Amino acid sequence: MSKRFLIFGFFLLSSIAFFAQSERVEYLPSFDKKRLHYGFYLGLNKNDFKLNLRESSVPNADISVEPTSGFNVGLIADLRLHKNLNLRLEPGLVSNSKRILFNHLKGSSTPKDSIREIGSTYLHLPLVFKFSTDRYKNVRPYVLGGISYDYNFSSNEANQDDNSAGQFRMQTHNFMYEVGIGIDIYLYYFKFSPSIRGVFAMNNEIKYDDDPNSKWTAPVNYMGTRGIFLTFAFE
Repeated sequence: MSKRFLIFGFFLLSSIAFFAQSERVEYLPSFDKKRLHYGFYLGLNKNDFKLNLRESSVPNADISVEPTSGFNVGLIADLRLHKNLNLRLEPGLVSNSKRILFNHLKGSSTPKDSIREIGSTYLHLPLVFKFSTDRYKNVRPYVLGGISYDYNFSSNEANQDDNSAGQFRMQTHNFMYEVGIGIDIYLYYFKFSPSIRGVFAMNNEIKYDDDPNSKWTAPVNYMGTRGIFLTFAFE
C-alpha cells in the first residue's frame, strides 16, 4: 500500500484538527446527545492484494500487484450507545482497479497472458464501533473498528471461462475487518469527520481455474484485499 497516501492522510487530519480547535465559539453543543443520526460520506481508497504463494507445478512462480486509487461513497446511520461509544452502519459503493502481473509468464507467453486488469466495484457494508474521547472545543478524536461484508459486482465467479480464456475470476462474497482513526470537527451547520482506516480481507478472494495446475492460479495459496480508505463524512 502507498506510504504517500497514508502520510497525506495523517497530515490532513492533523492540519484540520489544529485549525478547528483554534475556534473560540463552540458549535453544535447538543449534537452528541442525539440517540440516532444520519449522514453520508465521500472518499478515496488505495487497494491492493496480499499474496501468499505456495509450491506448485508452476516453477519459479512470481506474481505482483500494481494498485491504483479509487473512490468510495455511501450513507451513515449512527446509534449512540454511550457518551463515548457509537455503533455505525455505513453502506456504500467502493470502486478501484488493480493490475496483476504474472512475471513468471513474461517471455514465455503472449503479453496479454502475463497481465490481468482487475476492475472492481463493491457493495461495501461495514458495521463498526466508534470509540470517541471527550469533546475539546470543536474537535473530538476517535478510533474505530469493526467488520464488513463486500459484494463484488465484477467478480466473474459464475463465468464458465477462466484464465485459459483470458478471464480472471474472484469470489463474489467477501468479509473484511477494518480499523481506523479520525477526528470529529464541529462546524456551524454540521459535523465534518475525516478519517483514515485500513481494510483487510478475512477470506481468500481468488476463484481457482478449472485446471489444478493452472499457471495463473495454482501458485496462489491466498489472495486477499488490503487497502487504505481516506473518508470524509458529513453528519
